[in-house]
Amino acid sequence: MCLFAFMCFLLLLSSFYLIMANSNSSSSMQQPLCHDSESSALLQFKQSFLINEYASGDPSAYPKVATWKSHREEGEGSDCCSWDGVECDRETGHVIGLHLASSYLYGSINSSSTLFNLVHLRRLDLSDNHFNYSEIPSAVGQLSRLRSLNLSMSRFFGQIPMELLALSKLVFIDLSVNIDPSGNLLLKLHKPDLRNLVQNLTHLKLLYLSLVDISSTIPYELANLSSLTSLGLRGCGLYGEFPMTIFRLPSLQVLSVRYNPYLIGYLPEFQETSPLKLLYLSGTRFSGELPISIGRLGSLIVLDIHSCNFTGLVPSSLGHLPQLSYLDLSSNFFSGQIPSSLANLTILTHLSLSFNDFNVWTLPWLGQQTKLIFLGLLGVNLTGEIPSSLTNMSQLSTLNLGENQLSGQIPSWLMNLTQLTQLDLEENQLEGSIPSSLFELINLQYLYLHSNYLNGTVRFHLLSKLKNLTQLELSNNRLSLLSYNSTNATFPKLNHLGLNECNLTEFPDFLRNQHELEWLSLAGNNIHGTIPRWMWNISRETLIALDLSGNFLTGFDQHPVVLPWFRLRRLYLDFNILQGPLPIPPPSTFQYSVTRNKLTGKIPPLLCNMTSLISLYLSSNNLSGRIPQCMANFSKSLIALQLGNNNFDGPIPETCTVPNNLRVIDLSENQFQGQIPRSLANCVMLEHLVLGNNQIDDVFPLWLGALPHLHVLILRSNKFHGAIKSWHTNFRFPSLRIIDLSNNELIGDLPYEYFQNWDAMKLTGGDTLRYMQANTRFEMPGYIMPANFMYSMTMTNKGMQRLYEKVPDIFTAIDFSGNNFEGSIPTSLGSLKGLHLLNLGNNNLSGHIPSSLGNLTQLESLDLSKNKLSGEIPLQLTWMTFLEFFNVSDNNLTGPIPQGKQFSTFSDTSFEGNPGLCGTPLSWACGSSEASPPTASSLEQGSTSEFDWKFVLMGYGSGLVIGVSIGYYLMSWKHEWFVGTFGKQQRKWTRAERMGLTS
Repeated sequence: MCLFAFMCFLLLLSSFYLIMANSNSSSSMQQPLCHDSESSALLQFKQSFLINEYASGDPSAYPKVATWKSHREEGEGSDCCSWDGVECDRETGHVIGLHLASSYLYGSINSSSTLFNLVHLRRLDLSDNHFNYSEIPSAVGQLSRLRSLNLSMSRFFGQIPMELLALSKLVFIDLSVNIDPSGNLLLKLHKPDLRNLVQNLTHLKLLYLSLVDISSTIPYELANLSSLTSLGLRGCGLYGEFPMTIFRLPSLQVLSVRYNPYLIGYLPEFQETSPLKLLYLSGTRFSGELPISIGRLGSLIVLDIHSCNFTGLVPSSLGHLPQLSYLDLSSNFFSGQIPSSLANLTILTHLSLSFNDFNVWTLPWLGQQTKLIFLGLLGVNLTGEIPSSLTNMSQLSTLNLGENQLSGQIPSWLMNLTQLTQLDLEENQLEGSIPSSLFELINLQYLYLHSNYLNGTVRFHLLSKLKNLTQLELSNNRLSLLSYNSTNATFPKLNHLGLNECNLTEFPDFLRNQHELEWLSLAGNNIHGTIPRWMWNISRETLIALDLSGNFLTGFDQHPVVLPWFRLRRLYLDFNILQGPLPIPPPSTFQYSVTRNKLTGKIPPLLCNMTSLISLYLSSNNLSGRIPQCMANFSKSLIALQLGNNNFDGPIPETCTVPNNLRVIDLSENQFQGQIPRSLANCVMLEHLVLGNNQIDDVFPLWLGALPHLHVLILRSNKFHGAIKSWHTNFRFPSLRIIDLSNNELIGDLPYEYFQNWDAMKLTGGDTLRYMQANTRFEMPGYIMPANFMYSMTMTNKGMQRLYEKVPDIFTAIDFSGNNFEGSIPTSLGSLKGLHLLNLGNNNLSGHIPSSLGNLTQLESLDLSKNKLSGEIPLQLTWMTFLEFFNVSDNNLTGPIPQGKQFSTFSDTSFEGNPGLCGTPLSWACGSSEASPPTASSLEQGSTSEFDWKFVLMGYGSGLVIGVSIGYYLMSWKHEWFVGTFGKQQRKWTRAERMGLTS
């Protein structure tokens, strides 16, 4: 009994001690309240900002600080350690973490902020707020215990402060994506620079500086950060060579240096120990071949190397990466076959192989990647019908098969791909009608079927089924569209619509209720009459590009003073029959073309408000008067100015009075007078200057030779006079390839020193045919618009003016005909081995034809007629095996005509008017006294209304740069013919334009 009582006592005693121990333990584990000073600092920090729901972009954002309360307020929440977003040390109660990402904070911050009183902070996250373009306060250096700092996407501005480099304990830093609404970079890392940052913050594991303006090389010291696991340097303006040693960092899992277009680099030999998971190199100049060892990256999930310069074969080892779910090799220079081992990548969700040089006809392994969401096979030389194996890819959201040679009909089984949001079949050889089942794909947002051979009728009401459709391209097929007249209550709201060459005869009525269009193209249809008044009301706040070219439009139902679309960037009204005054686009316009119409009157002063213009094409109208001097304001942005073939008069206005980008000036076929303004010498980017067929009274503008990029100079049919002054080293015309001084009043000797130094004319052409053009682009939110301006010109050839719609960049020509040059033909002309056309006819040249002309082996047209040349025709001219046109008529040449090769193709008209010449093709043989020479006939006799096919088709070597590559068009034309030839050309847009690329 006593023993039992004793045992009960011990049990009670142990229970008492256990209770006391638990009580003491609970008491010791209770988290202390936060410090009053820190609570006060947080409340003052809160009060320095507004709560604005537009300050954060994350859909899950909410105002975390809204629950913060002071001690004086009743209810719970007075302990700051319990506040949303606040983290405290469990032992000391000090605030060690502030997690306010996506908290709707709006306002400025500086070094006096109470935030920097929280000196125990280890983690600070203020990302996805709006700090009103404040600079990162230098007081951030007071937070010496900070290990993690995230200020991304928060509209900070200016130089990253030096004090931040004192935070030596940092292991995580994210300052990325501080940009304004237009995408401009706000933060910069210059002084200190990236090297300074890396040298001071040596414990970094994660470094994210994407879209920070760094503008430097990548320091090799980055390879010393042995703990680094993630490096993000997207779009930082990096250049130079990427240090290959960074790939060897032992812990590196994420590497992104994409969209640094001047960054070069090569991939190393990879080791199996590499932990790399995400590799983003797209939009750089990385080059070379993909190493076979890339197959060792067993942890790789993402490989994105699109838009680089990689070459060679795609290694089959890529198909041995079991974790790979995202593969983008597009827009490189890969060749050969696409390896069938890619069939092993069964967990791929994104595959893009577009725009390479693959030798692909079919892809029999396609269809085994059943988890694919995105498939990009644009421009990979696919042939045959659309592969039926695609039916296995039931999860596909994007299917891009455009720009191949696919044939057959659009299959009806596409309707089984019910998840499709984007279908691109453009620029193939598809035929037949568009299957009605295609309109059952109710999730479609983008549908591109343009530039095929599709036919039949498309009924607009079918489109009403595609309620999510935003972009539709049906241009350049053989389709007819059946109008849709209704209230359009269910018609999809489009932002992009292309209906070029769709046999439209009127503006589609459904456009009346399209208020979100950004891009509208109705070019090359048969729309007659005036532009209806209701067109001014569609998409007034959204329209960016409008193309109505190549129709039969005569004017405006109600002519607005200024066209109403205030966001308009691109307006094409060319190749119509518009009458009346010049339409004035809004000041926002970048590109304006209204060529080949019947517009009259003067250029209105309102046009001078268009100070953002990149191109202005007003040629081939009946515009008159003087060019307003205020148009010189365009010089800063303008690249191409074409006012040719009008009735403008007066002096040429001063141009390039401010820094400028002008590359093309065409004022030809007007009535301009006076001299060429010397301010053109400031147009240092000028490549193409055409002033022909005016009344300019001046000496040869030697000073234009200082322009470093001038390729084309056409001054024909003016009143240029005097001798061409001696060559000067400062006026060398270093890039000149085409010069036309014909039909002026120039005198003196031919400028032999110029011929010796025109180095660009000494270059022979390459293997690829390219055309002279000015390329640029302009950007705006949601779009990157390329602006490509093909150079065009007219030159006299064989007594006819011919229009060169495109000018090959290898084409080289000299036309000094129709002047009063005298003396001999310089032998230095023989050094211009790139020449394709040489015309010195109708001058007073004398002496012999130099044998050095035989060195011009690329020459296709040689005209020395109507001079006073003597002696024999050099045998060396037979070396010119591309020569298609030859004229030495009306000289004093003697002796036998060379025989063989190209000379066997020339008719007697090439030699007549030289009594001393003999032999074929003339009717009298050499040494014969019986035959008498025929009367010389002018080359100008006969019809000039026919295309001289002999000129085009003759030629031993068939180089035909002049004849076929460029193409000749007669200057006389009817409206219908010209529209049929040029007015209905598809204006191609880049994928960035159609899809709104904003990366």
